[in-house]
Amino acid sequence: MAESGSNVTVLPRPAPRVEAAAFAAGLTTTLRRAGLPVPPERTGWLAESLRLVPPDSRDALYRTCRTVLVSTHAQLPVFEAVFSAVFDGRLDPADSRGDPNAPPSVGSEPRTRPTPPDSRPSVPHPVEAPRPPGPATTDRDSEGDESGSDDGPERDAVLAVASREERLHDMAFADLSDDELAGMRRLVQSITVATPVRPSRRPRPSAHSSARLDLRRTLRTAQRTGTDATRLVYAHRRTRPRRLVLLCDVSGSMEPYTRVFLSLLQGAVVNAAAEAFVFSTRLTRLTRQLTVRDPDQALARAAASVPDWAGGTRLADSIRRFIDDYGRRGVARGAVVVILSDGWAQDAPDEVAAQMKRLRRLAHRIVWVNPRKVAAGFQPLVGGMAAALPYCDAFVSGHSYAALQEVAAAIRADRPHPGEVRHTPSEMSRTPSEIRRA
Repeated sequence: MAESGSNVTVLPRPAPRVEAAAFAAGLTTTLRRAGLPVPPERTGWLAESLRLVPPDSRDALYRTCRTVLVSTHAQLPVFEAVFSAVFDGRLDPADSRGDPNAPPSVGSEPRTRPTPPDSRPSVPHPVEAPRPPGPATTDRDSEGDESGSDDGPERDAVLAVASREERLHDMAFADLSDDELAGMRRLVQSITVATPVRPSRRPRPSAHSSARLDLRRTLRTAQRTGTDATRLVYAHRRTRPRRLVLLCDVSGSMEPYTRVFLSLLQGAVVNAAAEAFVFSTRLTRLTRQLTVRDPDQALARAAASVPDWAGGTRLADSIRRFIDDYGRRGVARGAVVVILSDGWAQDAPDEVAAQMKRLRRLAHRIVWVNPRKVAAGFQPLVGGMAAALPYCDAFVSGHSYAALQEVAAAIRADRPHPGEVRHTPSEMSRTPSEIRRA
């Protein structure tokens, strides 16, 4: 407060520093409890607005929240009462206690067009503004609380409320209920999967002289002028994303993760034109069955097409069938191959290593996703897993939604340059002979 003679200037109270997402979630939740219909998407709009234009005063914060959350004039009284209750509760009442020049709370300013009493919605009790204790109370205070109780627990406003989707991010797929599993499948299906790019095989004509000289087209043009090259033709190679191939283990040991992983396969097939295969005791191609966008229908079609669902695991035989029937014909050549399996195989480790070695010659990059990797004290001592690791470029868990983001990053990463160490984890350098000796 600054004084100049008899004039008193009241400086605006600065808005407290709050985390944008937490404040937006808490405020919109409190508004819904008060009866104001706030769509869920406006919570994200408010958080983004506070992040882009951080408010430097209480009034600026009020204007931002009102612009984003209020749709009609009839909603304004409820919003102003709830905002004043929630926001005043975050400030220290002692800062302005007893100060007649303190600025009024937002929403308590007189309006030129007052709302009729019968149409003014009432604010529920949990969001009433806390009143500082004092020796006397006004009539307005008496009307707001007939019992005179000033207990705090019912007046605390929740400002940080985690949404259901946020709670699912770090939950393991094996711990989800049926309702949570349905929500998780929708989340996983929306994961964007992108592969690194590669140059196209055929060059395309280019008008830029910085491109490579196309000698063949230049000579053909010169034939029209008696072998005089009057015009040079340039060409360049375009880039296109590499092919993505996903092989998912649907054996009995992978049952807690199968439905979520199939949603990942469906999203990759629909959005990234990927090739999808599942295997247990045999290999089954599911690319055509997963092209439908309805997740339940895609899962039903996939389950009907797999005769060995939740059976044993023939890892080496499934990889051999993939290479012989699809891989050598072009599906795996230069592609990013993702194998989702725990490595619990009935095949001998030498057979798994031999087939992984063949796949290594064809694929550009191999990513292995093992949901058991997150367990405490995990070591890849299972024969199939240990035999396959030396031929993998990345080894990730993928046991939760957050871990699947690491899977997407591993798919997007490019292959190391020659001379670089391909495997960073120590467990990925063990050979099958070392496993047998152990």
